[in-house]
Amino acid sequence: MNHLSLYPECTPYKHELLKVSTTHAVYVEQCGNPDGVPVIFLHGGPGSGCNPAQRRFFDPEYYRIILFDQRGCGRSKPAGETQDNTTQALVEDIENIRKHLNIKHWHVFGGSWGSTLALAYATQHPNDIISLTLRGIFLSRPREINWFLGEVAIFFPEAWSALLEEVPADQQENILDYYANLVFNTDTAVSIPAAIRWNAFESSIMSLVPKADNPGTASPDQTKGTQAKLTEASPAKDTSAVDGPTELARARVQIHYIQHLCFIDGEQLLTSAATTLRQIPTTIVQGRYDMVCPPQTAWQLSHAMPHAELIIVPDAGHSAMEKGTCQALLAATERYKALVAL
Repeated sequence: MNHLSLYPECTPYKHELLKVSTTHAVYVEQCGNPDGVPVIFLHGGPGSGCNPAQRRFFDPEYYRIILFDQRGCGRSKPAGETQDNTTQALVEDIENIRKHLNIKHWHVFGGSWGSTLALAYATQHPNDIISLTLRGIFLSRPREINWFLGEVAIFFPEAWSALLEEVPADQQENILDYYANLVFNTDTAVSIPAAIRWNAFESSIMSLVPKADNPGTASPDQTKGTQAKLTEASPAKDTSAVDGPTELARARVQIHYIQHLCFIDGEQLLTSAATTLRQIPTTIVQGRYDMVCPPQTAWQLSHAMPHAELIIVPDAGHSAMEKGTCQALLAATERYKALVAL
């Protein structure tokens, strides 16, 4: 494969807050070619939000690039709101965005939690989709959650220790409930520091080889909020540059979703993908050493969707910005330019 580079930075030609419920308004932006073939980017988390780097996976002369911050995330309002915030609600938001923008068919691109959401949307609206590009596959099954919130400590004991550092010994067996109690505390002196610790844990296991000078936002899965520096093993203690409210919103949404297994049945989603998505060109990109979303799930999805191209990147973790993963994602968006919407 020829070397591909991220496209130059581009700025939105339009952005708006779209009211999607009595509670929520979601931030929607459009970049690139207003008359181009539409592609929607589904960000990770749950809870993260979009950032400018994510626009750069798409040729701005060809694609009409659509990004949106999911309910409670990023620039959507109200920030961190978990009421009326479920996967089905997000699926309906995506469809509302398509109709609002007068789009007949579009490409769908999602990584990590965004891959889950892409599959949930696609299985309900297969006739609206030109292609699927999925990275770091996650289906929110109990064993996947148990890996992320426990077993991953086998490989990242320092990062796990940092997450548990202030947790009483008798509560360390239920780390999710412990952090939920802190993060949803009405006292921000309690909730924000807990949110920062929670978010920093995931940031510290994102890449195959973390670098000491990488900010926690190096991956497009993450929002601008996490500015804490990472060491090889764990986040630094200096959080003076952290955007506390952004960190808090992200942690609240993520914990809310994890507590409910992201409001999906992962096994059923696999079955639905096998029966409803067999006609949709699909690329699955997976880091071999992804410690957030291990490769087994991508492999299982590829067997449920045997027509899909599975690309295992041999020298990558979870981050979309690692070289091999980035190259594979760019190659997919280039290849899908040859498809013509019906």
